[in-house]
Amino acid sequence: MKDFSEFEQKIGVNFKDKELLKTAFTHRSWINEHKYEAKEHNERLEFLGDAVLELAVTRFLYDKFPQKPEGELTAYRAALVNTQSISEEARKLGMNDFLLLSKGEAKDTGRAREYILANTFEAVIGAIYLDQGYEVAERFIAKHIYPKIDEVIEKKLWLDAKSAFQEAAQEKVGITPTYTTVDESGPDHDKTFVVAVSLGDEQVALGKGRSKQEAERAAARKALEVKGW
Repeated sequence: MKDFSEFEQKIGVNFKDKELLKTAFTHRSWINEHKYEAKEHNERLEFLGDAVLELAVTRFLYDKFPQKPEGELTAYRAALVNTQSISEEARKLGMNDFLLLSKGEAKDTGRAREYILANTFEAVIGAIYLDQGYEVAERFIAKHIYPKIDEVIEKKLWLDAKSAFQEAAQEKVGITPTYTTVDESGPDHDKTFVVAVSLGDEQVALGKGRSKQEAERAAARKALEVKGW
């Protein structure tokens, strides 16, 4: 059995109800194989944690950017709390080591694991909120999510990069960008795509991603940097 006290030490939170933390790491697939070892899976806690995360991040952005309009704040928030962002933080915290998964799910380390980690991160927030209250949950979010805002703004991760590059390209050179898949590798459940973005005959940048859309967005972000737009 996993020793969740290690995770408590890592995040500096000592749970009053240890079962809550275990539930936060319990995937529905694990319940199917261990019917008598767990009361419930983590989806209800994830639902709660998602709301706590959204409220905390919304208040943080509201205070930090008093001059920004609602639309821009919404885009910032989406970039901060998307699956990639929070699964990244889950990995840094070593949440992978504590997941309770079925044997089948445990083998999958691709995109599906990214979603599981993101959901678990939210479930942990929900568990902290129930066990310790909003302030402690908000401190956890402040430590692991708020600092990412600098990168979001610096790399323009909040922008729809494809739209931004298309607008800039049409305005500055009168050309609509085209996207071409130049490489595709890996098994079906964990593919990696490389996409080139071009302006006419000029290949401007390459982007990599777990889907063609993700690779196109990465290519567009890179192209904005290359062109200084």
